[in-house]
Amino acid sequence: MTCASQTALVRMDSGFSQADAAFMARALRLAERGLYSTDPNPRVGCVLVRDGQVIGEGWHRQAGGPHAEIVALAAAGEAARGATAYVTLEPCCHQGRTPPCTDALIAAGVARVVAAMEDPNPRVSGAGLRRLAAAGITVQCGLLEGPAEALNPGFCRRMRGGRPWLRSKLAMSLDGRTALASGVSRWITGPDARRDGHRLRARSSAIVTGIGTVLADDPELTARLPEMAETIVQPARVVLDSRGRLPASARLAAVPGRVIVLGVAPARSVPGGVEFHTLPAGEDGRVDLPAALDWLGQAEFNEVLVEAGPTLNGALLRAGLVDEWVVYLAPVVLGDAGRGLFHLPALTRMADRHELSLRDVRQVGRDVRMVFRKG
Repeated sequence: MTCASQTALVRMDSGFSQADAAFMARALRLAERGLYSTDPNPRVGCVLVRDGQVIGEGWHRQAGGPHAEIVALAAAGEAARGATAYVTLEPCCHQGRTPPCTDALIAAGVARVVAAMEDPNPRVSGAGLRRLAAAGITVQCGLLEGPAEALNPGFCRRMRGGRPWLRSKLAMSLDGRTALASGVSRWITGPDARRDGHRLRARSSAIVTGIGTVLADDPELTARLPEMAETIVQPARVVLDSRGRLPASARLAAVPGRVIVLGVAPARSVPGGVEFHTLPAGEDGRVDLPAALDWLGQAEFNEVLVEAGPTLNGALLRAGLVDEWVVYLAPVVLGDAGRGLFHLPALTRMADRHELSLRDVRQVGRDVRMVFRKG
């Protein structure tokens, strides 16, 4: 969504100054500090500027806590009167866990508000900017909109379509294998790539895996970044388990945090503390994947990371449900008998191949990380 949908109440200029861009970039850096802790809320930063000087700034740290604008206003105090507020997301105008930020900005006497993008939340969606404009505040929108949206892909996707941003993480050898024929896969990638993978876990609302992966590998599925332990909200662990096979001894059920099993029939038994939810079955008798994504969206999960084997990844690829594939390529060769990335039906025509678009590639330690998206 662009800011072009705003009504005439919102005064738009043809461009922004270099100073405007610099202050918004600072606000985006502040917003990024909430990368691991704000769910289900978006990551937002705010910078207050008067006479070319920063007089207050802040970012949203966690749901239920003060929003970025409130933190910045508290830091600025009376100096906020007549200032410009640079905010990475349109200020909220509804009562949630905290009061509306628009009311606080108006009460503080802010003269101008520059928002990077509209809030896609239907409860806001331009109404916040209109309220500010109606109060006589100069309002502009659309500065560094792309980077602002990239900071919150899951929140934006969920607000617009009801589903989270689905990201799948894969690691493979130079010859496209994810494990030996025996199933052994530790470790294909080096320590830098594995650490990068933990950062993906840390920014995710939930990690989804299949029961096959749990039974074969017994993963813990936690974000292990010791120096950030106090700021990380551990993602929920979600197991697609159509036949209720999650063992009580599973490591992911033994560590603190939310554990969820999605199945197709009432559970006969699940380990203590584990949630169970019944979903429709797909044509193969397993959990219907679109229904699972709908459920995850309703549960207010923003970014969901898939860490699974070739069966689940193949089903997701065929259904076109993954928004982003993060693939780590290791400079090792595992041989023809190794396991591949996807279980897929044999193709007889090149026209039936699955095509992805390469969006980013960079070296991470000894390995290469590639990011792909649909089309």
